Amino acid sequence: MNGVELEVIDIPIPEGANVIIGRSHFIKTTEDLYEALVTSSPGIKFGLAFCEASGKRLVRREGNDEELVKTATEACLKIGAGHVFVIYIRNAYPINVLNAIKQVQEVVSIDVATANPVKVVVADLGESRALLGVSDGFKPLGVESEEDVKERREFLRKIGYKL
Repeated sequence: MNGVELEVIDIPIPEGANVIIGRSHFIKTTEDLYEALVTSSPGIKFGLAFCEASGKRLVRREGNDEELVKTATEACLKIGAGHVFVIYIRNAYPINVLNAIKQVQEVVSIDVATANPVKVVVADLGESRALLGVSDGFKPLGVESEEDVKERREFLRKIGYKL
């Protein structure tokens, strides 16, 4: 290979938001993701952007929150890899929207869904770029103790995700 350059890019997470990064394959991705998000969780606020890989090769964007649309667009421009999409959400969690996103016909994969700090590794190949991987959060500090297990289980019940 000639001239492959690796780049690590910090993906900003606006206050109170989560980010979802994935891959898709068709120009209608932005409108279909818009419909999936707006119908999946009442009151959700979101912005999304999609890197078109051919034709005009534009960053396509949609959403119902101007700040999140702008942030998603900027993240896509930084990543610059064809067919990558970035979604920022507020007033919902990824668990509330991931199945709807996965059901969008042109979605190929989801790389990350988190509120943790995110870095992406991109290979610059000259005329194109490739998203190689995603770093979500930090390294583990150990293995949970019995007390940690109890805390985790209580927390899930406290927030209503378990009975």
